[in-house]
Amino acid sequence: MAAKKKTSKKAKKAGPAEFIISKSRTKAAVTECNVSSEFYEALDNRVREIIAEAEQRTLGNGRKTLKPVDL
Repeated sequence: MAAKKKTSKKAKKAGPAEFIISKSRTKAAVTECNVSSEFYEALDNRVREIIAEAEQRTLGNGRKTLKPVDL
């Protein structure tokens, strides 16, 4: 019997379809409304934009560490 190939964690995480945000935690944070399936993608896109803006501010200030002030 042939041994199973191990897949690396990087191989599993590859691809743009993965969210930064957690769907279950997002849904849990919403107390009085339902969450549409399209909301998660829009939220994830906005979070990516915020991170990119914070990264540019960090680099513009000559640092390599993101800080709360960069938000």
